[in-house]
Amino acid sequence: MPKMKTSRSAAKRFSATGTGKLKRNKAYKRHILTKKSTKLKRTLRHPALLDETNAKTMKKILPYL
Repeated sequence: MPKMKTSRSAAKRFSATGTGKLKRNKAYKRHILTKKSTKLKRTLRHPALLDETNAKTMKKILPYL
């Protein structure tokens, strides 16, 4: 049986925590930051865990993560 291929685009976006959950970066932090509040921009800095409904699909795409 051949090796499974990792989706490279997903591998660049997600990383695994020690317990096996997937970590992601938050959206809306790239441009048009002048109209966003400082508080919002500060909360967008911190990574978030991937929702359990999406985690099952992502783990298929990322077999070796």
